[in-house]
Amino acid sequence: MRAAVCVRAGGPEVLEFRKVPIPAVRAGWSLVEIKGAGLNRSELRTRQGHSPSVTLPRILGIECVGVVAESTDARLPAGTTVAAVMGEMGRAFDGGYAEYAVLPNELLMPITTTLPWEVLAALPETYLTAQGSLDALGVAAGDRLLIRGGTSSVGMAAASIATALGVETAGTTRQPAKLSGLHTTHALLDDGGSPAAAVRAVWPDGPDHVLDLVGARTALDSLQLVRRGGSVCVSGSLSGWLVPDFEPIAAIPSGTKLTSFHSKDTAGNTVALQGIVDQVEAGAYQPNLDRTFALGEIAAAHAYLESDQATGKVVVLP
Repeated sequence: MRAAVCVRAGGPEVLEFRKVPIPAVRAGWSLVEIKGAGLNRSELRTRQGHSPSVTLPRILGIECVGVVAESTDARLPAGTTVAAVMGEMGRAFDGGYAEYAVLPNELLMPITTTLPWEVLAALPETYLTAQGSLDALGVAAGDRLLIRGGTSSVGMAAASIATALGVETAGTTRQPAKLSGLHTTHALLDDGGSPAAAVRAVWPDGPDHVLDLVGARTALDSLQLVRRGGSVCVSGSLSGWLVPDFEPIAAIPSGTKLTSFHSKDTAGNTVALQGIVDQVEAGAYQPNLDRTFALGEIAAAHAYLESDQATGKVVVLP
């Protein structure tokens, strides 16, 4: 089979397009013919050498969609459409940057759909993370939601879900050219500082919730933007992992809630993913697919994502 192998830490050029053996099925695992794989920024960081637990060479890719080719699990007969996310895919074992992968049965989510492969591939990690984050915030119809990092794939998915729910939304982007890509009630430009003035112009008392996908650099500011007693969920790490000099009592206003959502909690959630797929098919949610690349173009795909050109999801098609 053909696969993109990360041979060492470095730039996009360390992703080598190779022919490798099709992996053998073993007890508790299934062979999946991969039809599409969404790209994620965590894969960029692994390629760059910022994931010390990952041993290279490795076939990266923390998510994929495809068809079961061989399985010992009765619920996964050959020909079943499946999706898989997280669970150490592309980290402890080979992941989605290939024509085939052997994956743990508990990760495989059987899905019924008529969506094209590239659209289906844009959904699992992105939409499951967005849904989990909104659930963590406790977002409900009539609420006001600020999404920081609004033109990221998760940000756009969150806006789509929230809008369908009847939530008033505002999204931020640092790039003026991407303002039109913010499918939110209010589109706000983030100049790299605090968007406090722009947010207060929309909501003088602040939003009820902030979904912070920028992460470490903006988390403390988000706690000051949300209304007193509101909630902030940090679900992204576009600006890194650690918040320097974090003093909870000083940083969190009394009664305001700070939470998080980790996409590892999306693994194996078939019911949630099927519901998302159904909503996309019905036109209630938008897939927000930015661009597709062939598997042999994986280095170019990484360079494109790394350059912050994408508005939405980037997908690789074997």
